[in-house]
Amino acid sequence: MFDYISRYVSLTTEEATILASKFKVRKYLKGQFVVQNGDVCRSESFVLSGCLKSFFIGDDGQEHIVMFAVEGWWTADLGSFIMQTPADYNVQCLENCILAQINYEELEQLYLQVPKLERFFRIIIQKAYVATQKRVINNLSLTARERYFKFREEYPELEQRVPQYMIASYLGITKEFLSKIRSSSN
Repeated sequence: MFDYISRYVSLTTEEATILASKFKVRKYLKGQFVVQNGDVCRSESFVLSGCLKSFFIGDDGQEHIVMFAVEGWWTADLGSFIMQTPADYNVQCLENCILAQINYEELEQLYLQVPKLERFFRIIIQKAYVATQKRVINNLSLTARERYFKFREEYPELEQRVPQYMIASYLGITKEFLSKIRSSSN
């Protein structure tokens, strides 16, 4: 996590010690929820190991995956975390996971104690927002086939770790259609 943060801001030894004191490392089992729809998201999580999905259940009962997170990525229901309101999303472990977590109150204290970390979190939230905007554009302008190949190009490690039906959900297509796309590309 410190290597990741150092890409954006430089911390002194004292600042790094303060940062470390605010995070708690927690282990989750495959299938366990980090946050569930309707609960307030109390922590923002940095993935030390494992793979997670963020999703919601539509009115039709279908699961709609909006994000995956693997080592070196952050995950949470960000709207719930920032506003401290009930979550719209579920965040669930697809593998056994180890997460470094910080709760809302500790993060607010951290911003006061190490102001450059407020800059760091602003930068990563901006990057996440831009990625979300690009995903919306891709979903509206690319064919399912093009979205799949873009997914494979951008996240090659995920295809080996995530079941095909979940990739289909992320892409907004059926697993059967994804199977046809994959078989026609071989």
